[in-house]
Amino acid sequence: MSEELIYSGKTKDVFKMENGNVRLKFKDDCTGKDGKFDPGENSIGLTIEGVGDVNLRMSIYFFEKINAAGIKTHYVSANLDDTTMEVLPAKVFGKGLEVICRYRAVGSFYKRYGDYIEEGAELPAYVEMTFKDDDKGDPLVTKDGLIVLGTMNDKQYEDIKKMTQDITKIVADDLKEKGLDLYDIKFEFGYDENGDVMLIDEIASGNMRVYKDGEYIEPMKLSELFFA
Repeated sequence: MSEELIYSGKTKDVFKMENGNVRLKFKDDCTGKDGKFDPGENSIGLTIEGVGDVNLRMSIYFFEKINAAGIKTHYVSANLDDTTMEVLPAKVFGKGLEVICRYRAVGSFYKRYGDYIEEGAELPAYVEMTFKDDDKGDPLVTKDGLIVLGTMNDKQYEDIKKMTQDITKIVADDLKEKGLDLYDIKFEFGYDENGDVMLIDEIASGNMRVYKDGEYIEPMKLSELFFA
């Protein structure tokens, strides 16, 4: 069965399936710099054998949990033998939008607002959005900006915000049971032909910042702890 390659991304290839759905092929390529894994980088830095499998396993685990909670996602099924995931087709907002939910003031949030808050201070499931644009450093965009630019409407924004907070709580509560503390997490959302919002892409260790006993856990180590 031949499937049309729609897009070859940094960490996944995207194929159009005969049934109208989309197949994501997870790769072992990772973003990073100078041979070191860094989920915040915008280019491929190294290849780690098995990382695609681990990212798919974690995505399956959380997508099934989120679907069971009644929150709309693109997830249909997965095949661990060939590291692929079948998903519903979805349009992205603009040229791609990243949605971050923050429980703690760390990373780029602290760099921006360090004059006003202590590093590591608790945040109330704070949601922010950035355009996916490597050249511009993924610029922040406000709700008003998204609406003025025609990227989404008011309802879609509010739906994304609530879904992000609800999904983050599911992930955080699960990690807490394993003795792990979620500080922030990054998601991607799209919408279907009716304009209804759904969670898309993946939910993997490289998209979240997690600590254990106050110490940052590297993404690959986090994957090991998660499935231990």
